[in-house]
Amino acid sequence: MIQHEPDTGPGLVGERLREAGLDLRVHHPWRGEELPADLSGWAGLLVLGGAPNCEDDAAAPWLPRVRRLIREAVGARLPVLGICLGGQILAHALGGRVVRRPQGPEVGAVPLRRLPAADADPVLGAVPEGALAAQWHWDQAETLPLGAVPLLTGDDCPYQAFRIGPRAWGVQFHPEVLSGAIADWADSDGPAVRAVGGDPDGAVASVREAEPGLRAVWGGDGRGLGHRRAGGGGGGGHPRSGGGARRARAPVRANPGARE
Repeated sequence: MIQHEPDTGPGLVGERLREAGLDLRVHHPWRGEELPADLSGWAGLLVLGGAPNCEDDAAAPWLPRVRRLIREAVGARLPVLGICLGGQILAHALGGRVVRRPQGPEVGAVPLRRLPAADADPVLGAVPEGALAAQWHWDQAETLPLGAVPLLTGDDCPYQAFRIGPRAWGVQFHPEVLSGAIADWADSDGPAVRAVGGDPDGAVASVREAEPGLRAVWGGDGRGLGHRRAGGGGGGGHPRSGGGARRARAPVRANPGARE
Protein backbone atom coordinates (compact mmCIF):
# COMPACT_ATOMS: atom_id res chain seq x y z
CA MET A 1 0.00 0.00 0.00
CA ILE A 2 1.30 3.45 -0.89
CA GLN A 3 0.34 6.34 1.39
CA HIS A 4 1.33 9.76 0.10
CA GLU A 5 0.74 11.95 3.18
CA PRO A 6 0.41 11.62 6.95
CA ASP A 7 -3.38 12.15 7.04
CA THR A 8 -4.36 9.89 4.12
CA GLY A 9 -4.23 6.37 5.55
CA PRO A 10 -6.26 3.32 4.50
CA GLY A 11 -9.10 3.85 7.01
CA LEU A 12 -12.19 1.76 6.35
CA VAL A 13 -10.60 0.07 3.34
CA GLY A 14 -7.66 -1.07 5.47
CA GLU A 15 -10.06 -2.39 8.12
CA ARG A 16 -11.91 -4.47 5.54
CA LEU A 17 -8.72 -5.86 4.04
CA ARG A 18 -7.38 -6.85 7.44
CA GLU A 19 -10.71 -8.44 8.37
CA ALA A 20 -10.37 -10.47 5.17
CA GLY A 21 -7.08 -11.83 6.57
CA LEU A 22 -4.68 -9.80 4.46
CA ASP A 23 -1.28 -8.59 5.66
CA LEU A 24 -1.08 -4.91 4.72
CA ARG A 25 2.32 -3.27 4.44
CA VAL A 26 2.04 0.49 4.15
CA HIS A 27 4.86 2.41 2.45
CA HIS A 28 5.36 6.11 3.29
CA PRO A 29 7.53 7.66 0.56
CA TRP A 30 6.72 11.19 1.76
CA ARG A 31 8.87 10.54 4.82
CA GLY A 32 11.74 9.05 2.86
CA GLU A 33 10.80 5.37 2.79
CA GLU A 34 11.85 3.58 -0.37
CA LEU A 35 9.13 2.02 -2.49
CA PRO A 36 9.67 -1.54 -3.76
CA ALA A 37 11.71 -1.71 -6.94
CA ASP A 38 9.13 -4.13 -8.37
CA LEU A 39 6.19 -6.23 -7.24
CA SER A 40 7.96 -9.57 -6.96
CA GLY A 41 6.47 -11.36 -3.96
CA TRP A 42 3.58 -8.92 -3.60
CA ALA A 43 -0.01 -10.04 -4.04
CA GLY A 44 -1.61 -6.68 -4.85
CA LEU A 45 -1.25 -2.90 -4.93
CA LEU A 46 -3.34 -0.22 -3.21
CA VAL A 47 -2.52 3.43 -3.96
CA LEU A 48 -4.18 5.99 -1.70
CA GLY A 49 -4.99 9.68 -2.23
CA GLY A 50 -3.17 12.92 -1.51
CA ALA A 51 -2.69 16.55 -2.45
CA PRO A 52 -0.27 16.57 -5.45
CA ASN A 53 -1.38 16.46 -9.02
CA CYS A 54 -0.74 13.01 -10.50
CA GLU A 55 1.96 14.47 -12.79
CA ASP A 56 3.67 16.67 -10.18
CA ASP A 57 6.90 14.73 -9.80
CA ALA A 58 8.60 17.78 -8.27
CA ALA A 59 6.18 17.85 -5.33
CA ALA A 60 6.07 14.06 -5.02
CA PRO A 61 9.30 12.64 -6.50
CA TRP A 62 8.19 9.05 -5.87
CA LEU A 63 5.36 9.30 -8.44
CA PRO A 64 7.40 7.94 -11.38
CA ARG A 65 7.99 4.73 -9.45
CA VAL A 66 4.31 4.54 -8.48
CA ARG A 67 3.41 4.76 -12.16
CA ARG A 68 5.90 1.98 -12.98
CA LEU A 69 4.49 -0.23 -10.23
CA ILE A 70 0.96 0.34 -11.47
CA ARG A 71 1.93 -0.58 -15.03
CA GLU A 72 3.70 -3.68 -13.76
CA ALA A 73 0.71 -4.72 -11.64
CA VAL A 74 -1.78 -4.25 -14.46
CA GLY A 75 0.49 -6.12 -16.88
CA ALA A 76 0.86 -8.99 -14.41
CA ARG A 77 -2.87 -8.95 -13.59
CA LEU A 78 -2.25 -8.32 -9.92
CA PRO A 79 -5.20 -6.74 -8.08
CA VAL A 80 -4.93 -2.93 -8.04
CA LEU A 81 -7.08 -0.32 -6.31
CA GLY A 82 -6.37 3.39 -6.76
CA ILE A 83 -8.27 5.79 -4.52
CA CYS A 84 -8.73 9.43 -5.57
CA LEU A 85 -5.16 10.51 -6.42
CA GLY A 86 -4.38 6.79 -6.72
CA GLY A 87 -7.15 6.40 -9.30
CA GLN A 88 -5.89 9.45 -11.17
CA ILE A 89 -2.37 7.99 -11.25
CA LEU A 90 -3.81 4.70 -12.54
CA ALA A 91 -5.65 6.50 -15.34
CA HIS A 92 -2.69 8.73 -16.25
CA ALA A 93 -0.09 5.94 -16.12
CA LEU A 94 -2.04 3.90 -18.66
CA GLY A 95 -2.77 6.67 -21.15
CA GLY A 96 -5.76 8.58 -19.75
CA ARG A 97 -5.91 12.34 -19.17
CA VAL A 98 -6.35 14.00 -15.76
CA VAL A 99 -7.28 17.69 -15.56
CA ARG A 100 -8.04 20.38 -13.01
CA ARG A 101 -11.79 20.73 -12.49
CA PRO A 102 -12.84 24.07 -14.06
CA GLN A 103 -15.88 24.23 -11.76
CA GLY A 104 -13.73 23.95 -8.63
CA PRO A 105 -13.33 21.12 -6.13
CA GLU A 106 -15.94 18.48 -5.39
CA VAL A 107 -16.17 18.09 -1.61
CA GLY A 108 -18.56 16.48 0.85
CA ALA A 109 -20.93 13.51 0.65
CA VAL A 110 -21.95 13.03 -2.98
CA PRO A 111 -24.29 10.44 -4.57
CA LEU A 112 -22.87 7.90 -7.00
CA ARG A 113 -24.69 6.83 -10.17
CA ARG A 114 -24.42 3.30 -11.50
CA LEU A 115 -23.49 2.65 -15.12
CA PRO A 116 -24.55 -0.52 -16.97
CA ALA A 117 -21.13 -2.20 -16.70
CA ALA A 118 -21.35 -2.05 -12.89
CA ASP A 119 -23.92 -4.85 -12.88
CA ALA A 120 -21.34 -7.56 -13.61
CA ASP A 121 -18.40 -6.00 -11.78
CA PRO A 122 -16.99 -8.21 -8.98
CA VAL A 123 -15.78 -5.28 -6.83
CA LEU A 124 -18.31 -2.47 -7.32
CA GLY A 125 -21.30 -4.39 -8.59
CA ALA A 126 -23.13 -4.18 -5.26
CA VAL A 127 -22.86 -0.39 -4.84
CA PRO A 128 -26.48 0.82 -4.61
CA GLU A 129 -27.73 3.50 -6.99
CA GLY A 130 -27.38 6.87 -5.26
CA ALA A 131 -25.01 5.55 -2.58
CA LEU A 132 -23.18 8.41 -0.90
CA ALA A 133 -19.40 8.64 -0.96
CA ALA A 134 -17.01 11.13 0.62
CA GLN A 135 -15.31 13.43 -1.88
CA TRP A 136 -12.41 15.87 -1.74
CA HIS A 137 -10.74 16.47 -5.08
CA TRP A 138 -9.66 19.31 -7.34
CA ASP A 139 -8.59 17.12 -10.28
CA GLN A 140 -10.40 14.35 -12.13
CA ALA A 141 -10.01 12.05 -15.13
CA GLU A 142 -11.19 13.74 -18.32
CA THR A 143 -10.54 10.69 -20.50
CA LEU A 144 -9.87 7.11 -19.46
CA PRO A 145 -7.22 4.80 -20.92
CA LEU A 146 -8.14 2.82 -24.02
CA GLY A 147 -10.26 -0.16 -23.02
CA ALA A 148 -11.12 1.12 -19.53
CA VAL A 149 -14.66 0.37 -18.40
CA PRO A 150 -16.59 3.15 -16.58
CA LEU A 151 -18.56 1.71 -13.66
CA LEU A 152 -19.85 4.64 -11.61
CA THR A 153 -20.44 8.27 -12.48
CA GLY A 154 -21.69 11.31 -10.60
CA ASP A 155 -23.78 14.40 -11.10
CA ASP A 156 -20.65 16.59 -11.32
CA CYS A 157 -17.85 14.12 -12.14
CA PRO A 158 -17.98 11.76 -15.14
CA TYR A 159 -15.72 8.98 -13.89
CA GLN A 160 -16.28 8.11 -10.24
CA ALA A 161 -15.10 4.52 -10.75
CA PHE A 162 -13.62 2.49 -13.59
CA ARG A 163 -11.93 -0.84 -14.25
CA ILE A 164 -8.89 -1.48 -16.41
CA GLY A 165 -8.43 -5.06 -17.53
CA PRO A 166 -9.79 -7.77 -15.26
CA ARG A 167 -8.18 -6.73 -11.96
CA ALA A 168 -7.45 -2.99 -11.69
CA TRP A 169 -9.91 -0.44 -10.29
CA GLY A 170 -9.75 3.31 -9.86
CA VAL A 171 -12.20 5.36 -7.79
CA GLN A 172 -12.38 9.15 -7.59
CA PHE A 173 -14.20 9.15 -4.26
CA HIS A 174 -12.89 8.20 -0.81
CA PRO A 175 -14.41 4.90 0.42
CA GLU A 176 -11.85 4.86 3.23
CA VAL A 177 -12.74 8.05 5.11
CA LEU A 178 -15.39 9.37 7.49
CA SER A 179 -16.05 12.87 8.82
CA GLY A 180 -12.90 13.06 10.95
CA ALA A 181 -10.64 12.91 7.92
CA ILE A 182 -12.82 15.35 5.99
CA ALA A 183 -12.65 17.77 8.94
CA ASP A 184 -8.85 17.53 8.93
CA TRP A 185 -8.76 18.25 5.20
CA ALA A 186 -11.15 21.18 5.66
CA ASP A 187 -8.79 22.63 8.25
CA SER A 188 -5.84 22.55 5.87
CA ASP A 189 -7.57 23.05 2.51
CA GLY A 190 -10.64 25.04 3.56
CA PRO A 191 -9.31 28.51 2.68
CA ALA A 192 -8.53 27.41 -0.88
CA VAL A 193 -11.99 25.82 -1.21
CA ARG A 194 -13.71 28.97 0.09
CA ALA A 195 -11.66 31.13 -2.28
CA VAL A 196 -13.32 29.45 -5.28
CA GLY A 197 -16.81 29.51 -3.81
CA GLY A 198 -16.86 26.12 -2.09
CA ASP A 199 -18.22 25.30 1.35
CA PRO A 200 -15.76 23.19 3.35
CA ASP A 201 -17.84 23.42 6.54
CA GLY A 202 -20.88 22.20 4.66
CA ALA A 203 -18.78 19.36 3.25
CA VAL A 204 -17.79 18.24 6.74
CA ALA A 205 -21.40 18.45 7.92
CA SER A 206 -22.66 16.43 4.94
CA VAL A 207 -20.17 13.63 5.54
CA ARG A 208 -20.93 13.62 9.27
CA GLU A 209 -24.65 13.32 8.53
CA ALA A 210 -24.01 10.57 5.97
CA GLU A 211 -21.68 8.57 8.21
CA PRO A 212 -24.11 5.73 9.07
CA GLY A 213 -24.74 5.17 5.38
CA LEU A 214 -21.03 5.42 4.55
CA ARG A 215 -20.27 2.74 7.13
CA ALA A 216 -23.10 0.59 5.78
CA VAL A 217 -21.79 0.70 2.21
CA TRP A 218 -18.02 1.02 2.63
CA GLY A 219 -17.33 -0.27 6.16
CA GLY A 220 -16.35 -3.70 7.44
CA ASP A 221 -19.71 -5.37 6.76
CA GLY A 222 -20.61 -3.13 3.87
CA ARG A 223 -21.36 -4.30 0.37
CA GLY A 224 -19.89 -1.38 -1.53
CA LEU A 225 -16.55 -2.99 -2.30
CA GLY A 226 -16.37 -6.56 -3.46
CA HIS A 227 -13.70 -8.97 -2.31
CA ARG A 228 -11.22 -10.29 -4.84
CA ARG A 229 -8.44 -12.74 -4.09
CA ALA A 230 -5.14 -12.49 -5.92
CA GLY A 231 -5.57 -15.95 -7.35
CA GLY A 232 -9.10 -15.28 -8.63
CA GLY A 233 -10.07 -15.09 -12.26
CA GLY A 234 -11.09 -12.03 -14.20
CA GLY A 235 -14.80 -12.15 -13.58
CA GLY A 236 -15.89 -13.59 -10.26
CA GLY A 237 -15.23 -12.10 -6.90
CA HIS A 238 -16.08 -11.50 -3.30
CA PRO A 239 -15.53 -8.35 -1.14
CA ARG A 240 -12.47 -6.29 -1.98
CA SER A 241 -9.54 -5.59 -4.19
CA GLY A 242 -5.85 -5.45 -3.41
CA GLY A 243 -5.83 -8.74 -1.57
CA GLY A 244 -3.79 -11.74 -2.24
CA ALA A 245 -2.65 -15.25 -2.15
CA ARG A 246 0.20 -14.42 0.17
CA ARG A 247 -1.51 -11.61 1.98
CA ALA A 248 -0.87 -8.41 0.15
CA ARG A 249 1.51 -5.69 1.13
CA ALA A 250 0.63 -2.34 -0.37
CA PRO A 251 1.98 1.17 -1.50
CA VAL A 252 0.41 5.33 -0.84
CA ARG A 253 -0.80 9.03 -2.01
CA ALA A 254 -0.36 12.91 -2.66
CA ASN A 255 -1.58 16.39 -4.18
CA PRO A 256 -0.43 20.01 -3.24
CA GLY A 257 -2.67 22.47 -1.46
CA ALA A 258 -5.65 20.43 -2.60
CA ARG A 259 -6.59 17.01 -1.53
CA GLU A 260 -7.25 14.16 -3.96
